[in-house]
Amino acid sequence: MTAPVTQKESLRHRLRGRLHRLRQKSRGLLEISKIDSSSKVLEGPKHETNSQHVPSTAHSLHSIQIRNIPEKPSNTGNDAIQAENDQSTLHAAVHSKEVERNCFARPSTPRLDIDTVSNSSDMWSTAYREAVNSLGEDLDMAIFKGENVAQLFRQLEEIEKDGQESVFLRGVKYLHSLQVPLERFKLALDLATPLTSIEPTTATVFAVVRSVTAIAISIATADIEFAKQIGEMLGQISYIDDCDTLGQKTNKLDIHKALVQVYQKLLEFYNAAFDILTRKGAKMVMTMILETNRLPEIVQDFLRHADYLRKLVEKATLEIVEDIRAMLYDHEIARWLGSGKMSQQSKYHTDLQNLRADEACEFLLLDVKFISWYTASDSQGLVILGDMGCGKSVAMAFLVDELRKRNEHQLPQPRICYHYCRDDETGKADYIFSALILSLLEQFSGLKRAFFEWWKEAGAFGNFDPATDVRKLEAFLQKILETLDRPLFIVIDGLDECDRASQDSLLDSLKNLLQKTTRLKILLSSRPQDEILERLHGTAKINLSSDNRRDRVIVERTVERKLSNLPVDVKALIIETLSRLAQGSAIWTKMIVELIEVRRIRALEPMRTFLDRMSLPAQLSELYISLLSRCTADDPENRKLVTVALEVLAITRRPLSVTELAWAVALGTDQEGVTNVAALAKLVDHHRVMSLIQPFVAHVNFDDVKKRQVRLVHQSVKEFIISDMATNRHDLQDQAILRTAHQGLIDRRIGSLEAGLLDICIKYLLLNEIGRTDLFSEEQVAIEELPQEFDLFSNDEEPIVYDPYCTWETWEENMIRYEPTDRGFGELFVYASCHWPEHYGAIMTEHCPSLESIEDLCQAGSTRLQNWIKQYCRPQCTIQPRFLFDSKLYDPLSITSLYGSEAMLRDMLQSSKFDKRKFLPHPAMGAANQILQWGELSRLTMLFSSSSIGPQLRNVAFFRLVIEQWSSSKTNYQNWDVVFDLVDDVLDILVQERWGNELLCIAASNGCIPIIQRLMDSAQHKAELKTELQRVTQRETHDRSFGKPVHQSIGEAVLGNHVDVVEYLLRQQGIEAHLHYRNSRGENVLHLAARFCNPAMFRLLAPRFKEGIPQTDDQEETALMRIIQHSVSLDRYESEQILLVADGAPGDDCSVDEQ
Repeated sequence: MTAPVTQKESLRHRLRGRLHRLRQKSRGLLEISKIDSSSKVLEGPKHETNSQHVPSTAHSLHSIQIRNIPEKPSNTGNDAIQAENDQSTLHAAVHSKEVERNCFARPSTPRLDIDTVSNSSDMWSTAYREAVNSLGEDLDMAIFKGENVAQLFRQLEEIEKDGQESVFLRGVKYLHSLQVPLERFKLALDLATPLTSIEPTTATVFAVVRSVTAIAISIATADIEFAKQIGEMLGQISYIDDCDTLGQKTNKLDIHKALVQVYQKLLEFYNAAFDILTRKGAKMVMTMILETNRLPEIVQDFLRHADYLRKLVEKATLEIVEDIRAMLYDHEIARWLGSGKMSQQSKYHTDLQNLRADEACEFLLLDVKFISWYTASDSQGLVILGDMGCGKSVAMAFLVDELRKRNEHQLPQPRICYHYCRDDETGKADYIFSALILSLLEQFSGLKRAFFEWWKEAGAFGNFDPATDVRKLEAFLQKILETLDRPLFIVIDGLDECDRASQDSLLDSLKNLLQKTTRLKILLSSRPQDEILERLHGTAKINLSSDNRRDRVIVERTVERKLSNLPVDVKALIIETLSRLAQGSAIWTKMIVELIEVRRIRALEPMRTFLDRMSLPAQLSELYISLLSRCTADDPENRKLVTVALEVLAITRRPLSVTELAWAVALGTDQEGVTNVAALAKLVDHHRVMSLIQPFVAHVNFDDVKKRQVRLVHQSVKEFIISDMATNRHDLQDQAILRTAHQGLIDRRIGSLEAGLLDICIKYLLLNEIGRTDLFSEEQVAIEELPQEFDLFSNDEEPIVYDPYCTWETWEENMIRYEPTDRGFGELFVYASCHWPEHYGAIMTEHCPSLESIEDLCQAGSTRLQNWIKQYCRPQCTIQPRFLFDSKLYDPLSITSLYGSEAMLRDMLQSSKFDKRKFLPHPAMGAANQILQWGELSRLTMLFSSSSIGPQLRNVAFFRLVIEQWSSSKTNYQNWDVVFDLVDDVLDILVQERWGNELLCIAASNGCIPIIQRLMDSAQHKAELKTELQRVTQRETHDRSFGKPVHQSIGEAVLGNHVDVVEYLLRQQGIEAHLHYRNSRGENVLHLAARFCNPAMFRLLAPRFKEGIPQTDDQEETALMRIIQHSVSLDRYESEQILLVADGAPGDDCSVDEQ
């Protein structure tokens, strides 16, 4: 069989199969519903006058379900039998309907019942029923009668009954001669046996299509123009089969409406042809066609409506094709770029939304830099900088949502692409570019084809996976951004989470995008890393610095979200405590609250205990360990450097400058062979240090590397360094238990950190330049001698108002300064000089530095000692010192006694040789003097009990020093009893060496009752001591200032006007000798009392020493005469009266002058 015949048989089979399915569907009755004529569909050509009757009801298109066309049967021999069965069955169905309803005998109602025409629910039958009903009385019901239809086709056969061939075949040949490709059309009948397969009724849609096709071909020979119209009409009929738009028939009201109009024209054509054939006869049909022009007009109208249907079908088909193509694009793009990127980013964004307290982020919207960036008409970038855990990601999520909200009502509406980088693949450059491209493709679907073609083109050139080629992705991103003609926001969070290569690639690309793309706004967030800041030089920046109000908002939000079930007072305690301790660390706040949630503490006092004792959360420690591993890249050298740097920062007494820290790390990690500042300078690399420790330190301004600003980002980092960093174990919960159970371990760890920084400071101060060169130049020495607090060239003499809240930094702000680096002392000299004594005082026994290094550092009279002491007095490098500190008075022992720990002092007392030139000639007395003035008095006990220098203190000179320092002390904050008790250790010595009386007189002179009491109490049990104390000898006059003669104990107390001491001594047995004692000038105690004219003193002395009242000195003056002639005291009259009364004179009856 030839190919055309095969195609015809195939078409016949498909039509029969479809007819069978239609018959199966027609067995169920469907509800008729009204077609909404007001639906917004494409307007088709206007109906003619005779086709404006629209039915009131039709099958609802929403109930239509498309059924798949079954496979073509392999047995084609049953076609004829199946066709006969189909015809017989359909004829019987129609006939039964005629009998029941009598519809075809022109009933009183011209409308044909739809159910009579077809019971099928497919879209073709539904439209067909509506077309039949719309024609109403204009349609001849006879065409639906089987015998009339059969008669019609017999008449067509009779047109050329005498010819060699049928009129149908003649029409086929005629159309072929006009180049009408009938074989290409989807005709509803077989061209080989057309009229024999025609159904004898038009009660179904396909029956009328077959009939119209057969009639049209048969009468096509009437006229050439008419034939051409017929050919075009047959070509358009095929679109009836395509109007289900590849199975998507729902919601296609426009196609339904157009199909109804096409059916109307087919029915009109059929009706007109039937009318001509039945009224005029078959012989007259060709003439009637040409004369009346009725059928050509109908064909013309059909062509117009069919063309409109074609366009609708093509449009629907195009939409489906586009959908398929879009699905293909989506599938391939998801496979190429990663299908999970967008959902992963969206989920993380949602998580941040749940964490967010908008009130804590709203300040960003009011920032001048943000406003300028947002309102700028050109492309600009903005960077949000913040320390680790300060809430940068949450703030970026807030800004993304805020930008979305603002963009909703703008035209053209700006688009937003956002990406969150983390410490995983999301921080890789190829991942970031892929995610940004995916986001753009989702928002601009028209770009998918361009991307698809770009990908295929890359594959054609051998790059089979461009998603791994950062340069290719960057180039495509650049290409598509250049095509956009609307504002675009690119938001990237966590730039610092990217590796160096990804950072460089990303920043380079974003810079190019800003330069080449109009109306592009880029928003980045990052920790303030030095490398990133250098790359973003000139870009506007907003710093997320610590803010108490913001901390409180975050704490309140977190507590309310996680601990809402707690009592109000407990929540208030948590909020108050965490707000105070947060210091800008939102992540610490979150983890502490989560820990409280896990512990399920509900009562107030247990919560207070927890907050007082809370340690580093294990989860946060794990984060710090992960960061440490990432920063060091698990390289031993990096790990060593980071460890030294963080340990220094954990124990330092003030924020360091970038250069100070770098010099300390250089000395702490590489000390071999470093003996001078110049050699150490070659090892310093502050960029490396800061880049390695950046996550753990607060924001640093790299424009001023000498500013004292480097500090740990949060107290929790210090806890981590002390507790967890040394071991770096992962059993953190066990470690937490260990810390709680053994606080001593933490103390020893702190001692180790102190020793580490002390070692750095000592080694630095022992560098050669510091021991050879004076800190001040000659010019600076001259400036130091000038009065610093006055402007010698100003006449402004306004008094300085005292401000109790003024800091040293403020006070010294305008003072003349010097720079130690100008003298070759390097960057760490200031910190080492000012703070090594503090670290020295925190040293534990197991971490003591070598005595040799301390002795070298503090060698008496050395340039090195002088230099660091000068600097110690000037923490801010001002020429004028904050306090006086004479280096000539100090040596290793005195420095250690003042600043060293007890362990260090004990070690020095046991091991040092104090007769070396590194110490002062009398190191013990020098150290004791410094302790009495500035140190802890308990240290004197250590000196006093030392076997090496203790004997140097067991003499009257030491106790004179003690008593004099006690009497001149302006504060009583220390417990002097530990010093006074030392007297008990020298009682035998003072008796043997006969200086007990001298000590008693010194104590009385200074009013030191504690010493006197200890001596007298002990004398009650020791006769030798009592004898020594009450001994009356002529004391050395050189002990008295200005050469004035000395006296015994009572006289010394009188000279000091110490009434309480005199009263105490007068109560002692055997003290009369001291009461009656007269010095080398013949003065007794009453002469001495005349100096102050204290009536209380005379009341004590006069009654007990009446015989002394008339005694005269070497100037022949009595005490009374001395008062009268020399005293100017207001109390002299009362004192005179006391003496007169004690001497027996009637003080009330005569005046003093008379006496």
